[in-house]
Amino acid sequence: MLHHLATPRSQPSAVTNRDSATVRFRVLGELAVEIDDRPVPLGPIKRRLLLGTLLCRANTTVSTDVLTEALWSDEPPRSARKNLQAYVSALRKLLGPAGGPDRLVHKPAGYLLRVDPAELDLLRFEELARAGRQAGRLGGGAHAARLLREALDLGNGPLLDDLVHGDVIGGEAVRYANRRLAVHEDWAEAELAAGRPALVAEQLAELVAEYPMRERLCAAQMTALYRAGRQSEALAVYDNLRQLLAGQLGLRASPALEAHYRAILNGRDGGDGKHPPAAATRRSPAAPHQERPPAVLPADLPDFTGRTDQVHALADLLAGEGRLVVISGPVGTGKSALAVHVAHRLERQYPDGRISVRLRRDDGTPRHTGSVMAELARITGLVETVRPEDEEEVAAVWRSWLAARRVLVVLDDAPDESAVRHLLPGAGPSSVMITSRSRMAGLGPHHLLELPSYSQAEAVELLARIVGENRVPADRDAAERIVAAVGRLPLAVRVSGSKLAVQRQLPLADYARRLEQSGSLLDELVAGDLAVRTRLAEWWGGLPQVVRGVLRRLAALPSPLFSLAEAVTALGCGEQTAQRVLEGMIEISVLSCPVAEVSAHAALYELPALAQSYIREQAELP
Repeated sequence: MLHHLATPRSQPSAVTNRDSATVRFRVLGELAVEIDDRPVPLGPIKRRLLLGTLLCRANTTVSTDVLTEALWSDEPPRSARKNLQAYVSALRKLLGPAGGPDRLVHKPAGYLLRVDPAELDLLRFEELARAGRQAGRLGGGAHAARLLREALDLGNGPLLDDLVHGDVIGGEAVRYANRRLAVHEDWAEAELAAGRPALVAEQLAELVAEYPMRERLCAAQMTALYRAGRQSEALAVYDNLRQLLAGQLGLRASPALEAHYRAILNGRDGGDGKHPPAAATRRSPAAPHQERPPAVLPADLPDFTGRTDQVHALADLLAGEGRLVVISGPVGTGKSALAVHVAHRLERQYPDGRISVRLRRDDGTPRHTGSVMAELARITGLVETVRPEDEEEVAAVWRSWLAARRVLVVLDDAPDESAVRHLLPGAGPSSVMITSRSRMAGLGPHHLLELPSYSQAEAVELLARIVGENRVPADRDAAERIVAAVGRLPLAVRVSGSKLAVQRQLPLADYARRLEQSGSLLDELVAGDLAVRTRLAEWWGGLPQVVRGVLRRLAALPSPLFSLAEAVTALGCGEQTAQRVLEGMIEISVLSCPVAEVSAHAALYELPALAQSYIREQAELP
C-alpha cells in the first residue's frame, strides 16, 4: 500500500460515518466481500480488478493511471477513462450498504477506498505482524509466536489468487509473498525463543525446500533441527545452501552463517536461530573479511534546518525492515538534503551500510542504469565477481547482496520508476529511500512523503543561520519579506542567505525591496556558482515537450494560484481534459493543490512562483 508520511492531521482515515452494516474484505487468497455476513456477488472481471487494486492500496489515493494499467494490462481502449468511471460508480453502488458515499471517493489524483483494519485481511495481517515483531523485540517469545501465527493463518493462498496478475496486481502479489515469508521467519525465531524447536523444524521444511538460498530461513531451520536432536539434517541444510550459492551466484554464505554451521558441527548450540547479526555479515563476495560496512553518503548539511516532523516520521519508519520510501516534491524543496540528513542519523539501525547514489548527471540528464549498477558494484566490492556490462547479472547479484544484509540505500533524484526498479531489493531487511520529483506511483506499495516548501518559521530560521543570527532579529520583518518573495523555497532561501552573507553591507530591507520590485527575480537569486536559474534550467530541460507546452500556457496566467476554470481558458480544452492534465502535473510535482475541495471546481492549483518566472523567461526567448 502507498502510505503518505505526514503530520497526523493529513493522514488518510478509514471510514468513520457509516450505517450499522458490517463489511469484510478478503484479498489473501481469492477476492471476496461480505456485508452483514452475506457474500456479495462482485460481477465482471474489470470490477473485480478495480476492487482488488484499491484494496491492495487501501486508505491511499490510487492514481487513474495505475488503475487503468491494472484493468487493461495491454493497450487500454480510448474509452478507458469513461469505462473506469463507470466501474467506480458500479462499485460504489455495490458497497453502498457498508459505508455510503464516503467509502469510495474521488481525489484529484485518483480514487481512494477507505477501509478499517478490522475489515480487510491484508491490513489485519500487517497489524498482527507488526505487533508480533514488537513482542519479539521485547522478549515475549510465546506471545510473539501467537500473534505471528495468527497473521499467517489469515492467508488462504497467494494474494488475489483468482485474478489475472498483470504488472500492478502481480507486483502486489510478489510483495505480499515476500512479506509473508519474512513473517514466517519472525514466527520461527519467536517459537525457538519459546522453546519449541520440533514445531519449527517440521513447519519450515517445506519453506526451506522452496527458498533454499534464504539465509535467515536456513539459520532458523538449522537451529530448530539441532535443538530437536537432528544434527546431521541441520548440517545438510547449510551444505545445500553453500552449494547453491557457489554454483548459481558465485557467492559464499555469510560469515555469521558459517560460524553457525561450525558451532553445530562441533556439537554446540548454534544460537537463537535469528538471521545473521548485521555486524557479522559485513562482507561481499570479493572481500569476505571486510571489517567495515560501506558508508557512502554525501556530507550532512551543517546548517540543516527545520523538517522536524518529516525527519521523525522517516526515522521511525526506517527503523523497521524492508521499507521503500519515496520523498517527492518540486525542484529546490530540499529532498536530497532531507534524505541525506536522515540517512546520517540511522547508522545504528543499518550497521551493514548506508549507500547513496545519484541517478542524474550534473547537467540534470538521467544516468544510464548500467552506469549506476557499475557504481554500486564498485562500492560494495561486487565488481570482481560480475561483468559490469551485464546489467541483469549485476542487478541479480546486487539484490542477493542486499538480501543478506541490513543496508539503507538512497537513490537520489530518480527520473522515473524504470530508473530504480532493478535497484530495489526483492526481499530482506534492507530499505530504500528514493528522492524524486515524481510520486513514483508505478512502483506499487511504498511510503510517500510529499515535501512542500518551508514554513515561514523554517525559512527565516535557515536565513538567520546563514547570514548570521544577529542580522535577522534586528530586522525580522525584512527577513520575512525575503523568504516570502522567493516562495519559501529552501534552495532560494539558501541562495539569498549566501548572497547576504557575502554582501554584508547590503541591508536585509534593501535586498527584500529588490526581490519584490525586480523585473527578473531570478537575477537576484545568484551567489557565486549557486544560482536558482541553473537548477530550474536543469528541471526544465528534463521535462517532456508536451509538459513544457502546458506550463507555458499556465505560466501566462496572472497569478501562480489559479482555478480549474482559469486552467480551462488557458489550455483551451474542456473541463475533464483540463482536470486530467492538472492531475498529471501534480503527479510529477510541477503543480500543487494547496486548496483542495470535494468539488474540482472549488479547488485551487499552484505553479511555484519561481518556476513561473523561469517559464515566462523561456517564452520570451526567440
